[in-house]
Amino acid sequence: MKRLRFAILAALCIAIGACASVPLDYPKEHSVAIADTSDTTIATDVMEWTDAHNGLSGFYPLVEGMDALGARLYLIEAAERSIDLQYFLMKDDTAGRIFSAALLQAADRGVRVRFLLDDVFSTVGDETLARLDQHESIEVRLYNPVARGGIPLLNFVADFKRANRRMHNKSFTVDNQVTIVGGRNIADEYFELKSDAEFLDFDVVAIGRVAADISATFDAFWNADSSVPMTAFAGKFDPDDFNAWKAALENDFRRADQSVYAAAMESELINDLVDDRISMHAATYEVITDDPSKLVTRISEEQQTLVNYLADVAKEAESEILVITPYFVPLDDGLAFWRSLTARGLRVTVVTNSLASNNHTAVHSGYSKYRRAIIEAGVELYEARVNAVAKPAGADGPDVLTLHTKAVVIDREKLFVGSLNLDPRSIDINAEMGILVNSPEMVAGLAGTFLEDLPEFAYRVELDERAKIIWRGNIDGVEVVETTEPQTSGWLRFKAFLMKIVPDSQL
Repeated sequence: MKRLRFAILAALCIAIGACASVPLDYPKEHSVAIADTSDTTIATDVMEWTDAHNGLSGFYPLVEGMDALGARLYLIEAAERSIDLQYFLMKDDTAGRIFSAALLQAADRGVRVRFLLDDVFSTVGDETLARLDQHESIEVRLYNPVARGGIPLLNFVADFKRANRRMHNKSFTVDNQVTIVGGRNIADEYFELKSDAEFLDFDVVAIGRVAADISATFDAFWNADSSVPMTAFAGKFDPDDFNAWKAALENDFRRADQSVYAAAMESELINDLVDDRISMHAATYEVITDDPSKLVTRISEEQQTLVNYLADVAKEAESEILVITPYFVPLDDGLAFWRSLTARGLRVTVVTNSLASNNHTAVHSGYSKYRRAIIEAGVELYEARVNAVAKPAGADGPDVLTLHTKAVVIDREKLFVGSLNLDPRSIDINAEMGILVNSPEMVAGLAGTFLEDLPEFAYRVELDERAKIIWRGNIDGVEVVETTEPQTSGWLRFKAFLMKIVPDSQL
């Protein structure tokens, strides 16, 4: 037993010692977005559009996953000067391989690619990222990386104070002219490519000056001290293997993933946008982002840039606020805030995940402690129904729905879309960003359709005459009332109960 304890202690010491080797001081070159891209084809089209709309930026919603994938792939194919992409996670799946292959093709044309990826939850391997980084026109950086070597979980725990703070930003900008911002990461579930589950997510594609403003937020994180070049971790990979790896990836892309690529590129929405059958919405906007310093030092409430900005906008609402968030843990301060709005007569609707649809059970455990108080505060509360995936009768497709949209609608005139969840992790720990778009034409249509469809895919959570929580839904035209967490097993409910021990501050 003594030997066993010694071996475990030695392993822990090795793992903890590895954390000291995180190369945060690894040398890197300062770079910024290519400002003058006016000679590109995209710029010509964008300038023609903005000139016709008094210099305003243009916006269009990307609701369907395949449209969101198609928009990104179309822009990669159209890029002439630069692609800047910043994401929280990437997986080694069909979407990840398609993105890797498409970025390589753009780089082969001489397009400069800067790829900034948060380190902790990405499952794409270091080898893939290191190989991408080998291309002379591609640079990959990891944000706030955890030490390599030893056991990754122990490395994370041993350096918890630093490693717990993550870059959750998500943006994709081409030629400094067109950008996509929203909740999607680079993985199959965000683009309707998984056979067993579907994420209900949301982005906007935007053109004009807004793209340059997003580029400025990207540059701030790209050049931050916590942004580490992939070359710091690439020493164990043989550089002579690059061509063989690239050929294998491209072959795999042609054989296995080309059908997905073609389907995305032939998306009806993408074709309609390209052929001017539908038009972008001209609007004013604000780009709001947390500062990279949020991930380095403990900040005060006054320094919570993004959530404070949204709170100020919400306080100016005149009639209603619609909040769509996958993870909702309001804490006492949040309860007081929402109560202050309903007390003014505002209609406040919050849509979040149910226990069954939530992909993070611990977050639901934290949220459930505030559910009754939210209802008593006068908020209309809805939870997504896990079996509400829309598909033709008898058709194959995913059976499980998870809400991943992050949006706030003010008076059906203003729309915030970005990476922010309304939970302590997003507000206090992670860095977040997004765009507030002022477009009554676009926002009223989106909000109206969403609220109209809401009873079909979500339960209204209420208190019955005995003040017990109930879930009221409409399934295939039949009203149902549930008295326990819908579509859950006893085991899942027990896990959720146990996870209430997780501190709310980490959710």
